[in-house]
Amino acid sequence: MAKPELFVTPGFGQKFHELLHFSQALKIGDRIEISGQGGWNDELEIPESIVTEIERAFENVRRTLATAGADWKDVVHVNSYHVGGFPPIVNETIAGLFREYMPDRAPIWTQTGVEALGLPAMRIEIRVTAILE
Repeated sequence: MAKPELFVTPGFGQKFHELLHFSQALKIGDRIEISGQGGWNDELEIPESIVTEIERAFENVRRTLATAGADWKDVVHVNSYHVGGFPPIVNETIAGLFREYMPDRAPIWTQTGVEALGLPAMRIEIRVTAILE
């Protein structure tokens, strides 16, 4: 059995590791699981625009996957957690970003509405599973 490896994303991941003592990514063999990524910047600030928040969350997923040697092209499963429901702009933005980040693969995707997320201003959090080919 492959030995588990844990990774911390430079910037925001280091802050979370210091504050809350958790890692951003886990790699076991060819499988990578990441913790939920929000639309924060390295100072853990959330933008006012939901579109910008979603775009940053996708970029933070990319940054986190990169720490473990993967990218969006390796993603097979996406879970997204939403505060405030699913207005059309949310699904339109996510679908557009799926097409941009994964033009050759449509992942399986589960959306879940929640009351709150880890930071008070967060409206979206994205967690993925990737398989290295």
